[in-house]
Amino acid sequence: MKPAAFEHAAPADTRGALTLLAQPGAKPLSGGQSLSPMMNLRLVRPALLVDVKRLPDLRGALEAADHIRFGAAITHAEIEDGAVPDPSNGLMPHVAHGIAYRAVRNRGTLGGSLAHADPAADWPGVMAALGANIIALGSQGERRIPAEAFILAPFTTALKPGEIILAVEVPRLPAGARWGYCKINRKIGEFAKAIGIAIERPRRLLAGAVEGPPTLLESVDDIPTRLPWLDAAAQRLSGIALQRAIAMMEAA
Repeated sequence: MKPAAFEHAAPADTRGALTLLAQPGAKPLSGGQSLSPMMNLRLVRPALLVDVKRLPDLRGALEAADHIRFGAAITHAEIEDGAVPDPSNGLMPHVAHGIAYRAVRNRGTLGGSLAHADPAADWPGVMAALGANIIALGSQGERRIPAEAFILAPFTTALKPGEIILAVEVPRLPAGARWGYCKINRKIGEFAKAIGIAIERPRRLLAGAVEGPPTLLESVDDIPTRLPWLDAAAQRLSGIALQRAIAMMEAA
């Protein structure tokens, strides 16, 4: 199918983007790897796409002593290839390499994936496990949203109307801190059925791809009480993913 008719605008700066996004029916466009299929299926019908991918403020990575600030339009491939610094001791490049296919990774962006808020995507859970902050930009300026509170429900985020994701600040893991990541899917390139993440220091366990917000846990035993909306089969799958992630971390 083809999308319903829409207008396209490519503003020169974030101020212009926010002005355009204030119009009724406007929606930001970054890599388009999630939005375009939904438009083709006519699940969404924006009147105006505001292209933010090339805005200078959304590009690049700024290093600080305790974190790295990634522009929202950094692509999965740039993270996979090491074109930007890695604060995660290899976790982020590992995850990026497993996202869909190279053609998708060349265009899909970190911010676009988070804003889309698909429960089966990789970055929402990874950013929550790493303790990242989402930097939102709106007419009132910037505000920080903890990644673990960013997704409220499937395809629903804490962004306010007219806001865009400007950047993502990811804390640096301590040198030598280990991690484990397990994504269960039917075949490489498909969205996940379950994701388990284990980080050593600070210790964080997370269940992702759970038809809801990614959820931090104290142990695998927490799954029935912390994820009660999952049926028994989905809880079992989440438990397997998390157990494998813990085993991967401990073996690293």
